[in-house]
Parts: sequence; structure tokens; C-alpha cells
Amino acid sequence: MQNKLREKLLSLGVSDVGFCHVEDGVGGLKNAISIVVKLSDAIIDEIEDSPTHTYFNHYRTVNTFIDQCLLQAGLLLEKEGYKFITVAASQSINDEGWNYRGRYSHKAIARQAGLGSIGNSALFLHKDFGTRVRLGTIFTDCPFENPKELPPNPCTHCNICKEMCPSGAISGKSWQPGMEREEFFNPDKCSNHMKKRYKHIGRGAVCGLCMKYCPMNK
Repeated sequence: MQNKLREKLLSLGVSDVGFCHVEDGVGGLKNAISIVVKLSDAIIDEIEDSPTHTYFNHYRTVNTFIDQCLLQAGLLLEKEGYKFITVAASQSINDEGWNYRGRYSHKAIARQAGLGSIGNSALFLHKDFGTRVRLGTIFTDCPFENPKELPPNPCTHCNICKEMCPSGAISGKSWQPGMEREEFFNPDKCSNHMKKRYKHIGRGAVCGLCMKYCPMNK
């Protein structure tokens, strides 16, 4: 079943797929699939000191594509007798106040699935594609073989992301497993800056400077 899911998702056009087991999976489903879609280098390269309208459209389109791929994987699982719950590519759950969090961390699942690590910028660092990716997650009761070991963190702590961040959201602290996001990245500063400076582009929903300039993309 794991091979079927991988082949299905890759045939749909996703860039990478990983599988893992977590004890705190949503809805009591403890196995997860992480999917990765690489963003267009040409579109990201157009970002200089602010996001572009093309990047915002690309960001939104890729998120929709990810959600559709998750649904197709879920329908395949259900056809084979398994349950599934998808976690949207980009959706904040703010039942207890605005906290910039989804139902479950895509980055945590992608890391646990052996697809990469997390940098000082709080961006996911894919082992092949660097920061220029979007992620999606699906939970299921279908058993998977877990990765034997996790890749090392490739972040060199060069502080380029900190220097390029116009909001001051990146502290420069090194990410370590178990750290809370707020210990090294301030989502309020990031969000407030986007809403103030880039409201004319997708109502201030994107920036992309830390992603654009991260040397891991090279």
C-alpha cells in the first residue's frame, strides 16, 4: 500500500513523498504521509525586496494542487479499507486565538518522514530542494515502514535569512528538535509586516524573502 500511494502521488506530479508514524496523530490516526511540491525557481527568482503578484498566485495555486493530491491519496486509502484525515496545505486553526498554526505541523511530519529538516528561518529545508517547497499532510490508520534515520540539519546558521527578513521575525537562534517555534521565530512580526507592507499583493498573505535568499537552494 505504501508503494501504491507513493506511485499514485508521484504520478499526480508531486515532487517527493515520505511516510512516518507519530503517537499524537490527528483523530487517533497515527500514521502520516508527507507530500512535497517544489516551487518554480523562475517565479521565486523574481522576488527581490518584496513579493510579486505572480508569486502570490503560484503560492495559492500550489496549495490548491496539494489539497487535491491529498484528497486523491485519501480516496485511495479509503477504497482499500483505511481511514484518512487531510491537513490543508495552508489553513490556520484559531479556536483559541490567533496563533498562526494549522491542525498539525507539516514541517514536523516532513522531518519525521525523512524528507529534510528545519532552518533558523522556521522554513522546511528539503534535502534536495531547499526552502522552495510547499508541504501537505494526510493521517491514516494504514501501517507504513518508517525511515531508518533522519537526515542531518543542513542549516549552516549563516544568518542570511535573518539579515534579509524585513520584519525582524528571525532571531538567529539555531533550531533544535523539541523547540517551540516562538523560541527562534516570531510569527506576529512576520504577519504584521506582510499585512502592513504587502496588502496590495494577496492582502498581505505572502513575503518570501527568507525563502528566496536561503543558500540551501543552491
